[in-house]
Amino acid sequence: MLKVKPNLMSLLKEKGITQLQLSETTGIPQGSLSRFDKNSRHESAHLFTIARALGVGVEDLFTVQEQEEK
Repeated sequence: MLKVKPNLMSLLKEKGITQLQLSETTGIPQGSLSRFDKNSRHESAHLFTIARALGVGVEDLFTVQEQEEK
């Protein structure tokens, strides 16, 4: 079983930019970026826009961990 979590905050810290700056760069509302980071909603178009703006792959927006099934 895979556990997938957003990695946006650590990417923003690494790049030295804020959600607001990313919002201004991408045109994605800051509230949508916040929801993305809370893992409550991910729109496909936003994933690609965010990844391009940060210069990373879409898969880099998430951390993936394998969990043992019980």
